Amino acid sequence: MYEYDFVSLETDYGTGYSLFGGLRIDTSGHRELIAQRAAEGWRYTGWIPTVQRATGQIDRVDLIFEREKET
Repeated sequence: MYEYDFVSLETDYGTGYSLFGGLRIDTSGHRELIAQRAAEGWRYTGWIPTVQRATGQIDRVDLIFEREKET
């Protein structure tokens, strides 16, 4: 059996435009967070957007971590 943990990250609006229009959106701190959680025994399994604008811009994501439950 596994247990799961969710960590929210805000996105920051970068500068510049893509070929398809709109601002670039950056996340920060995700690499350090994933490495820290891995050192604590968690495995990164993916992410989901938790706040998204009608234009499609993602304002917040949850990183998902799992580990085997101690019995």
